[in-house]
Amino acid sequence: MKKVLFSIAIILVFAGSAFAQPNPNTNSNGSQAGGTSGGAPLSGSGGGAPIDGGIAILLTLGAAYGAGKIWNTRKKIAE
Repeated sequence: MKKVLFSIAIILVFAGSAFAQPNPNTNSNGSQAGGTSGGAPLSGSGGGAPIDGGIAILLTLGAAYGAGKIWNTRKKIAE
């Protein structure tokens, strides 16, 4: 039970820190990132990195790992 609560606490801490970043192309105070050129913001100052595919792969691998651990545990109990 302690392991489960500890795991949930760790997940919540890391999930909360994911929202601590400012939006792409803005500074923490809300101004446009990238500086200015003659008073106009510079274009092409970057954007967000696509992490959607990586998260899906990570979740799939985690589910497969957990399923394998459950399978092995049940197999040991049956013996």
